[in-house]
Amino acid sequence: MDPQVAVRGGDWVSAVTPLLKLLCLTVIGLLLAHPRAQVVPKATFKLLSKLVFALFLPCLIFVHLGQSVTLHNVLHWWFIPVNVLIATAVGCALGYAVALVCRPPPRFFRFTVIMTGFGNTGNLPIAIIGSVCHTTDHPFGPGCHREGIAYVSFAQWVAVLLVYTLVYHMMEPPMQYYEIVGEGNEIERVPEEEETQVSNFSRPLLQEAEWPGMAEKVMEHSKTPFIARIFASISGSSQNTFPDIDFSEEGGISGAGPSSPKSLRCLAEPKVVRRMRVVAEKTPIQHVLQPPTIASLLAIIIGMVPVLKAFVFGADAPLSFFTDSLEILAAAVVPSVMLILGGMLAEGPNDNALGKRTIIGIIVARLLILPCIGIGIVILADKLNLLVENDYMYRFVLSLQYSTPSAILLGAIASLRGYSVKEASALLFWQHICAVFSLSIYLVVYFKLLSYI
Repeated sequence: MDPQVAVRGGDWVSAVTPLLKLLCLTVIGLLLAHPRAQVVPKATFKLLSKLVFALFLPCLIFVHLGQSVTLHNVLHWWFIPVNVLIATAVGCALGYAVALVCRPPPRFFRFTVIMTGFGNTGNLPIAIIGSVCHTTDHPFGPGCHREGIAYVSFAQWVAVLLVYTLVYHMMEPPMQYYEIVGEGNEIERVPEEEETQVSNFSRPLLQEAEWPGMAEKVMEHSKTPFIARIFASISGSSQNTFPDIDFSEEGGISGAGPSSPKSLRCLAEPKVVRRMRVVAEKTPIQHVLQPPTIASLLAIIIGMVPVLKAFVFGADAPLSFFTDSLEILAAAVVPSVMLILGGMLAEGPNDNALGKRTIIGIIVARLLILPCIGIGIVILADKLNLLVENDYMYRFVLSLQYSTPSAILLGAIASLRGYSVKEASALLFWQHICAVFSLSIYLVVYFKLLSYI
């Protein structure tokens, strides 16, 4: 179908209707989880979130990405993960500008940058595409749902890498919330930091809504200003103020003799390089292999090998009964994701110290300014012939990556790092409320622009 026909004249309703469907599902989830009604307890929503993460979403990714991907497609889809990096870089630049203009408390400077820069590139785009393709007058042709899910899934591995590298370290607690205690140069949280240990049952749904179990993956330095301590001496800070790290333990060379290869390597390495290596070794990159990521990798591998693809996918494939079963399970992703989002919003915004001006600044930058910049980037990429020709869904997914609110996953990262949990909860609440209006506007804009790009 020609996109110009689909959104001609006053037919803007065809662009907004998919969002209204998602809004209805979200409101149902909100009503079911509202504290006054408690029709469905919070624990049930957490179990549903785990089902989505461990079963429904991997099935969806595997089925649709596996059917769509080929070696030829992989070579032509390279701009999708690159676009995620560009969107994150531009978003972080906007976040830096917001932090300079709105002047949040100094301890929230990096928090402001990352909350503006890192958007939802997974569950929400999948839900939007599923709702758009469910309508009869969409402009994306018969392969709408399969292609859209494949494009979104193809970018997820980049987003996961960013979460466990850039986001993880950017959300590090500030050094001013710790003080030196004892003779061993140990540090502990200053009492003013009002955070308490909570059980999995009482933990807010925000921390379990998109990546269940992340808040429980606490490591040795996950709740400490690790990088600040590592590079304290390089920045000229006093060692009495910032305790140094025992590199014999952090670098994995404890017990090595002075003549061992690892000891010689540490002696030969410049101090900056050695500290960077320690940070890299303590980056939790091992957690990247989660069910959705594994499903993406399997789908890409099988899809790129014609023999394997013919064995698994297709009406005549020997394992067609298995992929059909997975497709049935995959159909539960969109309603489940929106019900969980409604349950998260039912908890309401928490009191926070971020400030109204900063919250408004982040919302304006993330939901209004960044999508406009994204439109320009996608049009420029199209003019430079970097995109797949005559593929409207490809362009729609690229544009959508600039338009979503901050990733719900950031709430789980905040809990993992023990820092800004209330601020992340409040900001995500207000962003998703405002996203109802901003996405309505930009969906109409995107549908109309499809006839020009």
